[in-house]
Parts: sequence; structure tokens; C-alpha cells
Amino acid sequence: MSEYLETTIDKFIFRVATDRLYTPEGVWALREGNRVRVGLTDYQQQLNGDMAFVHLEPVGTKFAAGDELAELETIKATVSLFSPVSGTLAKINPDLDFSPEFVNQDPYGKGWLVMIESAQWEKECAKLIDAKAYLEWMRSQAEQELKK
Repeated sequence: MSEYLETTIDKFIFRVATDRLYTPEGVWALREGNRVRVGLTDYQQQLNGDMAFVHLEPVGTKFAAGDELAELETIKATVSLFSPVSGTLAKINPDLDFSPEFVNQDPYGKGWLVMIESAQWEKECAKLIDAKAYLEWMRSQAEQELKK
């Protein structure tokens, strides 16, 4: 079970799981052996709104870090998500076909997106940021959004 860092900005509460690494674009990566579970952060799912559809690349697709791995359709926008690591798509979350709202309801649990068989985790994880750094980045982004 994950522990969380939490912050409140205006009337919104944002959580960041401490057991994973992040991209500034709001994608999290959790290493599980040779695989990396990937999902959308709490901040990004709140920013983008309720999920209507989650379109994932098929199992077997090969990625370089930064390649598009998913497209999320929300009530506000269509959002592309990019892979935090290189590798091969090993598994997709089958629950998202019928329940895309899991991304909103439980972004660090039932709302995970894919599992990637990681090709270069040790090298690429150095380019990701930890929970504290992501919390600070997220806080600054959320405060900028409030000023708009």
C-alpha cells in the first residue's frame, strides 16, 4: 500500500504516491521486477477532467522513452501520454475498457494504464523525478493555473 504526500491548493487536494517516479508531464512509473507499471498522476487526472475513453497501444508495441503510449479522452480535452521508459508493452489494464473512470477514482491503484517490459530502467529512471520533486513541480503548476 502506497504512502502519499499531499497538498491543498485552493479547494483541491492533490496526492503523490511516494513509492514511484514521475515525469513532469504527470505520468508515474513504478518498477515491479523487470516491468514498469505506468499511470496518470492525481494532479493530471483532476486537471484534465472525467475520463470518457482510454486508448492504449496494443500489447507487443515497442517504445522509446518519450513515445506516445496512450490517448485519453476526457470531458475537457484529448490528452496524449508519453512513455517514461523504453521497452515493450507487456500488459494493458483491461478494466479501463469498461471503466475508464478508474483513472479518476484511483489513479495510483485500479486506474493504472500499462505495464512495460523495461529495456533500460537503470539508465532511464535517472531522468525521472521523485515524489517530493514532483509535488513541488505540481504545486507550482497548480498555482499558475489558479492565476489564469
